[in-house]
Amino acid sequence: MLQAQGTNQPFLETLSLILQDELDRRQSRLIERRYQQSGLEEKLTFAEFDWSFNPKLPRQACFQLQTLAFIAAGENALLIGKPGTGKSHIAKAIAYQAIRQSHKVQYIETDDFFQRHALSPAAQREVRLRNIIDCDLLVLDDLFLSRTIPDDAGALLQALIHQRYKLHRSVIVTSNRVVQDWGAYLNDNTMSTTILDRLMHHCHLLEFDGRSYRLKHAAETLARETKSN
Repeated sequence: MLQAQGTNQPFLETLSLILQDELDRRQSRLIERRYQQSGLEEKLTFAEFDWSFNPKLPRQACFQLQTLAFIAAGENALLIGKPGTGKSHIAKAIAYQAIRQSHKVQYIETDDFFQRHALSPAAQREVRLRNIIDCDLLVLDDLFLSRTIPDDAGALLQALIHQRYKLHRSVIVTSNRVVQDWGAYLNDNTMSTTILDRLMHHCHLLEFDGRSYRLKHAAETLARETKSN
């Protein structure tokens, strides 16, 4: 108010600025809280991604997902391809963009989740599953990274996908394994078909091919260390 008096700024204009500032602060706190609750451990964006390294990546399709229209439509996305080609970065960047747009997001490193779920107390499992089922976007990263999964993991995965399918809520899955092999990793072709039927009903399938960013970074690091020595 003192600022308004000193600059002859109209009272209502000043009040509007104060209210907008408070709304911005609340929005920032909400976004940070949802980020902390999401399971993401880094705030990645597309701006940090080196698109030139693998020019055959589905860049246009990735940017289409970043608009988040697929969340509003209750659609899914499968990011399938070779290790190190950027699938996780793209999934995390989309997830962080969704958080910035006030969506509730759950990010899961799938193998770790399966192991922890089996060891968690029943009450904790129930709360965790409720959050996973109810969120606007679920990211299942590196599905079938291990060749074997716990005995009950397949049934858990099927239940999660089925529940979210009924609620028309979006899932992003990244995997190094082609979908034709999922039955072998689940040790159950019928279960695999059921999961894929729901995932791919309304789905964006993106194939990632090319060289590994991890190997590129490792080679650059080794070159720098060799040069410094």
